[in-house]
Amino acid sequence: METISRCSPHDNFNDHLVIIGNGMASHRLIEALVKQPTRPQRITVIGAEPTPAYNRILLSPLLAGEMQQDALTLRDTAWYADQGITLILGEKVETLDRERHTLTTDSSQSFDYDHLVIATGSRPALPDVPGIELEGVHGFRDLKDAAALEAIAHSGGDAVVIGGGLLGLEAAEGLRKRGSGINVSVLQRSERLMNRQLDATAAHLLKDTLTQRGLNIITAAQLARLEGDDQGRVAKLHLADGRQLKASSVIVAAGITPNAELGRQAGLTTERAIVVDEFLTTSDPAISALGECCQFEGTTYGLVEPIWRQVEVLVATLCGAATQGYADAPSATKLKISGVALYAFGPTEASAEHDVLSYHDLERGDYRRLLLRNGQIEGAVLYGDTSQGPWYFEQALAGTDLNAYRQALLFGAADVDVLREAASQHTPGSSKHSSHTTSEAA
Repeated sequence: METISRCSPHDNFNDHLVIIGNGMASHRLIEALVKQPTRPQRITVIGAEPTPAYNRILLSPLLAGEMQQDALTLRDTAWYADQGITLILGEKVETLDRERHTLTTDSSQSFDYDHLVIATGSRPALPDVPGIELEGVHGFRDLKDAAALEAIAHSGGDAVVIGGGLLGLEAAEGLRKRGSGINVSVLQRSERLMNRQLDATAAHLLKDTLTQRGLNIITAAQLARLEGDDQGRVAKLHLADGRQLKASSVIVAAGITPNAELGRQAGLTTERAIVVDEFLTTSDPAISALGECCQFEGTTYGLVEPIWRQVEVLVATLCGAATQGYADAPSATKLKISGVALYAFGPTEASAEHDVLSYHDLERGDYRRLLLRNGQIEGAVLYGDTSQGPWYFEQALAGTDLNAYRQALLFGAADVDVLREAASQHTPGSSKHSSHTTSEAA
């Protein structure tokens, strides 16, 4: 494998910076760059979509009819002009010539660059099954997909969503809310929904809630093939266990594939995505990669928190400021699926070494589970009331020993603070009695 060229954070990229991609990562980078006095003198942004950057996280409420498309736009075209940025929309970069420092789009436009940032994002990962190319099979990644799904919702029929993660569940709920006379099913390969974030109890609660709303949730379901009609349109799904489902439309939301083809074509070091070092520099020191299309120490990215930290590093690098470089760090997942709040971090499954604390209020629909090791929080799952989630995460990052407040932990920071305050008022002479009282109160 080609050795990665390390990029010094003090290299000068103050001439012409070209950014390929105009998604959320690219836009975050641009917003930060324009605030820097040492920003590159010329910035050109090339986006394949015909619209300026928008918030993809809001595609689900757009599909559900809860907001208008204009509300998703991050900045209009006039803003780019005001910042002295050249914005090229509706152009896909097809080839990259590293030796000449040029690139060419699908309309044969050519651009030169002094430094290049590849921020081409990702696309839906399609299951490798027969029939996946049939008409009526869609992804859910951009405005065009959202418009297609809105048409599906209005037309009715049987829609099947493949994938029981956040995106799949949001797509399914959006279809259900927007449509009338549409039957929506969700296929999840795992035994439970959102298996990477939720434990069995929280996943069961979520499944019950979504089922009560009218979704057909099918777990432990492995897709075998799609069957089409005489016109080449999807009509049926076959599962590995022999079950069959009618389907007038199929929406694939089962993971993402990094858009790394441009990097491969140009001869950059690639694995699953474009390999970068801690300064987001590829194997070519004149080219950086950012966001879902990049890979750092074997990890690819799909959540905004690590990508925002990548942006901070890349801004410093491009502007000649000091930076220690990017490093992966623990992160929490805060989600809201159709009004149901979730918060999770750390391991999903408890090990034999974990002390498991759980709380479940059936009437309110609240659930909390904490995993402790040696008095320190290692993982948490919150369903319903997630207000204490950030505090738990803060304690986990700090490695706080919470053994003395174990029985108050499930009720959050306020109850723990009461015990701490009580402990601080105890006199040395009453320490034995105080310990007993605290234990009883807990």
